[in-house]
Amino acid sequence: MSYRIGLMGCGTVANYGHLPALAAQPDLELHSIFDPDPERLKATQDRFSVPHATGDTEAFFESGIDAVTITSPAPCHLANVRDAAHFGKPVLCEKPLAMTEADSQEMIDTADRAGIALYTGFTARFNPVSGAIRNLLAEEAIGRVGALRLIYIWGCHGKYEMGPDGQQQEQARRAGRMHEGGPLVDCGVHDIDLARWWLGSEVTRFSASGAWVDEYEAPDHLWLHMDHECGAHTMVEISYSYTHTAADPRYHLTYELIGSEGVISYVMESNQLEVRNTAGTRTMEFGPGKNFDGMYGAYARALAGEQTDELATGVDGLAATRIARAATEQVIAGRHAS
Repeated sequence: MSYRIGLMGCGTVANYGHLPALAAQPDLELHSIFDPDPERLKATQDRFSVPHATGDTEAFFESGIDAVTITSPAPCHLANVRDAAHFGKPVLCEKPLAMTEADSQEMIDTADRAGIALYTGFTARFNPVSGAIRNLLAEEAIGRVGALRLIYIWGCHGKYEMGPDGQQQEQARRAGRMHEGGPLVDCGVHDIDLARWWLGSEVTRFSASGAWVDEYEAPDHLWLHMDHECGAHTMVEISYSYTHTAADPRYHLTYELIGSEGVISYVMESNQLEVRNTAGTRTMEFGPGKNFDGMYGAYARALAGEQTDELATGVDGLAATRIARAATEQVIAGRHAS
């Protein structure tokens, strides 16, 4: 059976990630799109040959869709989920789930009352290397895990872009992410979720420190420390200011998991996963990139009634968002108090 999907929000991430994956998924049909911007809506409809495109919410939900993907800006997510619940449509929602913990909880409660599923779009779970690490931990390849170091530092597409007049201006996409909460809220939620998912253990305590290279309210470089119920500790380092003004920008993504019997390490720049343990050293090659295709395959299986723990729930989204926002607010408050 093929499920007809409607997508709300035809922005950059939808166009480079969600929509191509939807179009390629054999068990899903990209049936309808919604966006309040007529030009963006028309351009997206033409690019992906979508049968239905509208800026009217009721028309969107009555277009014959079976389920919804929400890729609108984070401040719109709560209203979008309310509408989906009203029409009884299950939802896959982009991260971060919402702007506040209260809004995230309301989204979960609204979905529960309506009897619809609510999933969070943590694409990092579907990167092949993420699954490989989870399998290695299940095999106890490095024994008991005591520490995780998850680092993703980059410039978020750069501080500046060329405006229509040919003059340099602030890059709108990066600025928008900073105004919505900064790198820990926007991107660091992936690492928070991976740590919980890999360990199968909740976070009991957390603290954070931050630095300001730019002068947004939110810090553009943060360090998050989390203690887990199982006794492990996770350190997340995340930045949107690393080479953000460089002529030749670079990024750095590293996962390191330190256990009683060895270490798992992954460096995205080399696409290499390494396991060093009591049996020796082995390496595996993994390509970079977000796996939207894998996520939509899991979404199709979930809509068909298959149980999977790969697809993050609304509760998973709330857990990551709660920590990311509280930690960011803690850092901001500390700056104002000093």
